[in-house]
Amino acid sequence: MFLFESLPLHTILMGFAVLASLMLTNELARANKWIGLGMFLVLPIYLTFFVWPNTAGPETSVGTWFHYAKVYSVLIITLGIMGIRYIKGWADNKYMLAFPALLLAINILEAVVRDFQCYNLNGFVDGVVITGGSWNIMNGIAGILNILAISGWAGIFISKGKKKDMIWPDQLWFWIIAYDLWNFAYVYNALGDHAFYAGLVLLLSCTIPAFFIKKGAWLQHRAQTLAVWVMFAMTFPAFIDTSKYAVKASQNTTALFMVSAIALSANIALIIYHVYKIVKLKRNPLKEEIYTNLKSYQSIIEENK
Repeated sequence: MFLFESLPLHTILMGFAVLASLMLTNELARANKWIGLGMFLVLPIYLTFFVWPNTAGPETSVGTWFHYAKVYSVLIITLGIMGIRYIKGWADNKYMLAFPALLLAINILEAVVRDFQCYNLNGFVDGVVITGGSWNIMNGIAGILNILAISGWAGIFISKGKKKDMIWPDQLWFWIIAYDLWNFAYVYNALGDHAFYAGLVLLLSCTIPAFFIKKGAWLQHRAQTLAVWVMFAMTFPAFIDTSKYAVKASQNTTALFMVSAIALSANIALIIYHVYKIVKLKRNPLKEEIYTNLKSYQSIIEENK
């Protein structure tokens, strides 16, 4: 295949099983704060001291600085979102509302740095095959543009109802799609042999609920599904590396270039539209929401306030 070496039926079925599992754990964490605390605080503490020293060492594909930085940074985001959802006063504090946006930007920046590092790498590196090239630079730029298009955190609020989701109405479908394209390209560039699960399936697990289950809560969905996946991958690295369900990237340079070119094009379009709206509406992206006049924004407000 163009992107991957092969996708037999049993692997495709496993992809759907992983997708369903990630979406289920996300819904469980949405439904009950104690489940969320057990999943994102108690479990990772146990794994840090008793499991990952044995399963995520430097000789594995998940023992790099990036995987450890990723799992702890996303856990911090997840717990921070839980704080905004459940701790009285946090949702009314402008500094606390800036916290998810700041950590989201840092999370993207971590991947941008890794993409730039991969430009000069070729062969088996840190447990995965990397084919470095211009696509790494292209996608690193796409990630920076995606960061610059983050806005509207001052409008974050908690939804009505029992689940108390963190709603970010300015984080609309076009930003999410541009992020997804960038993130898939990053995983495909830097962790190609993990890209089927950690790229395609994982992104679907948060994008589907953001579009069809709870609109406006994309970052909450993303943080929770990403945290669960990285903890799983660091605990059972053989699943994505050597099991019969493992999927190897094709390392086709045309595929690498096209994936990053699409991501860069999408994020260039995103930032042009973002700047256009800022200028036209005379908005300050560091203090105000940008897309309040769009129907997609207004529908999120109507559904959650």
